[in-house]
Amino acid sequence: MNIMKFRPLFFVISTFLIGISIFSIIKWGFQYSEDFKGGATFEIKMPNTKNNSQIEKIFNDQLVGLKSVSGTSGIYTVKLLDIAQDKKLTLEKNLKAIDKDFEVLQFSTRGPSLGKELIKKTIYAIIFSSLALLLFIGSRFSDFSFGAGAVLAMFHDSFILIGMFSLLGHFFGAQLDTLFVTALLTTLSASVHDTVVTFDRIRELKRFTATHSWTELANRAVTEVIVRSINNSMTIIFMLLSLVALGGSTTRWFAAALLIGVVCGTYSSTAVAIPLVLLFKRKK
Repeated sequence: MNIMKFRPLFFVISTFLIGISIFSIIKWGFQYSEDFKGGATFEIKMPNTKNNSQIEKIFNDQLVGLKSVSGTSGIYTVKLLDIAQDKKLTLEKNLKAIDKDFEVLQFSTRGPSLGKELIKKTIYAIIFSSLALLLFIGSRFSDFSFGAGAVLAMFHDSFILIGMFSLLGHFFGAQLDTLFVTALLTTLSASVHDTVVTFDRIRELKRFTATHSWTELANRAVTEVIVRSINNSMTIIFMLLSLVALGGSTTRWFAAALLIGVVCGTYSSTAVAIPLVLLFKRKK
């Protein structure tokens, strides 16, 4: 199976996805959660309140910068800007007045400095992991073109994930939060996994068929491992699709981010990493 003959098509697809990502990031930017912007979250129990309008009115009357009210069955999650202690006490008193069984289940507040610190540490983690992978894969395969191909494919997947979340944020309200950062860092690992398996198969074939070209070795290696890679990825994809469709609002976008990362990682192992290695070999 001569998969590498489709390298120009792979290049067009990747360029198209990266182009859409760049356009969306520049045009629409991102929707940030309180993890990055700062704010407060109330989780309250009001079993005698059947709709959100009464709760929204109380918070709006206090001018606390209400963002959203969600929930059913008497359990509500209220997101708002950061509030002072006296405002918090006033809100609790007013909520108690409309529902005698009112109870605060959880209250949390975050400052915007957490978001800056989180972004900084995420960038450091990506840089450190990229350098570590470049050195490790390059030394293990005695060829840094393999390390460079794996790292560039990893950046390809991560950037597309970030760009797709910009699109999802514009059209569906998806927000960047700490769970998205977790999904992004997980994508870095998932992207490299299948790539290394295919690289290892190319290295084994090279030992026994030294006269074959790198393109022939790549085609044979991909043919031998692609079914396994797809089967492994599909087991994860089915689970994540279930979480996206049936999961709660708290984890839905986290599952969606992981789903995009797994799909991109499966694609890039064959369509990005190996063509890059072949390109480096030809240049060399």
